Amino acid sequence: MEQQSPAHRHPHIGLRNLKTAFSASLCAFLYYFLDRNPAFACIGAVFGMGSNLEHSKLHGGNRLFGTIIGGFLGIGLYRIYLIFYPEGEHHLLLVPLLFVGVVILILLSQFFWVGAVQPGSVVLCLLLFSIGPDDYIVYSLNRMLDTGVGVVISLLINWLLPRERLVGWREALKARFGR
Repeated sequence: MEQQSPAHRHPHIGLRNLKTAFSASLCAFLYYFLDRNPAFACIGAVFGMGSNLEHSKLHGGNRLFGTIIGGFLGIGLYRIYLIFYPEGEHHLLLVPLLFVGVVILILLSQFFWVGAVQPGSVVLCLLLFSIGPDDYIVYSLNRMLDTGVGVVISLLINWLLPRERLVGWREALKARFGR
């Protein structure tokens, strides 16, 4: 049989797709009972799903460590900002704080987790430009917690349902029911 080039492949739903959807849905289901917004846990679950457990650790680690580094760094920088502007009104001072923050984030990521730069920058930018002075600490801590829950759920799903096991089940079902 002739191998198709990537440009000629048809989209399909694979095992990783199903595990990703299951992981995100499980987060949403659990959070429903906690009466808590599941958005960031679901995002953590999607980012935390890899093709195998090692890839899940890498991608989930990027998201989790980025969120933690960016969150704590953002708390510190926003606190400095509030010293000068206690009401939290937007001011040009946020621009140099962002510059310093991104430089520090990159340095910390090189030390702790190289792939943390992009997700850490997202949290840092959100904290500096979208979250108010009354919510920046709670927001940051919630982001860290929820991202951690989502990543852990994806790691758990990938550990419990490795590709090899799922392929074996799929083949057994095909043998039993045909097709």
